Amino acid sequence: MSVALKNEEDIARMRVAGRLAAEVLDFITPYIRPGVTTGELDRLCHDYMVKVQDCIPAPLNYSPSGHRPYPKSICTSVNHQVCHGVPGDRKLKGGDIVNLDITVIKDGYHGDTSRMFLVGETSIAARRLCEITWECLWKGIQAVKPGNHLGDIGHAIQSHAEANGCSVVREFCGHGIGRKFHEEPQVLHYGKVGAGLKLQPGMSFTIEPMINAGKAAIRCLADGWTIVTADHSLSAQWEHTLLVTATGFEVLTVSGGTPAPPPLR
Repeated sequence: MSVALKNEEDIARMRVAGRLAAEVLDFITPYIRPGVTTGELDRLCHDYMVKVQDCIPAPLNYSPSGHRPYPKSICTSVNHQVCHGVPGDRKLKGGDIVNLDITVIKDGYHGDTSRMFLVGETSIAARRLCEITWECLWKGIQAVKPGNHLGDIGHAIQSHAEANGCSVVREFCGHGIGRKFHEEPQVLHYGKVGAGLKLQPGMSFTIEPMINAGKAAIRCLADGWTIVTADHSLSAQWEHTLLVTATGFEVLTVSGGTPAPPPLR
């Protein structure tokens, strides 16, 4: 496994890209309300990225091997949609939960982050799932420091999810990021302490756990992109881009509206 370590110039540019990605989520937050379509959220984000930030929306026309090009600029995953939900005519309604996944390219570097949003009055179970998933992300983040292993991150996430009666999606994972959208290493959201690659300063990657209220099994819809829970249970996801520093970690996808870390149990 070849993992590119970032130098000071790389890191400076990634801080900018990460902040801009987070600021797209700040911008779109007031528009996430009952009645808005996911397609309208995509249009608003696209225009903000292109016309205001002078960025490139990384998902638009992204076509990894075996996939048709992704047709939109953001991902909108609603309720039982796990990830890669394709924006369209669907109207959000009160009680929905939705993940918006944003990746921008600025001066050749990627910033990648996502947040969960509650639409109107949601159920206690839906709020709880979003909170547990946010905690899972931060359990994983707190395992990031030189000398620890990727398995430590996955173990922290898996342990917290399962202790709260939830399951971890295993088919999708975090990833290295920088000049490329997806680089090495792969960052699994489950694992064993001490397993996998040893972390060292200069590594940059996303942590983006997908946590299901029901079973972990998933399936892909006919659009070739949207992933849903097989049992139709709710799913939630949060994501940050991280840098391994000499003493621990730096979260690169931070803006004025980024939620504060949760008080971890």
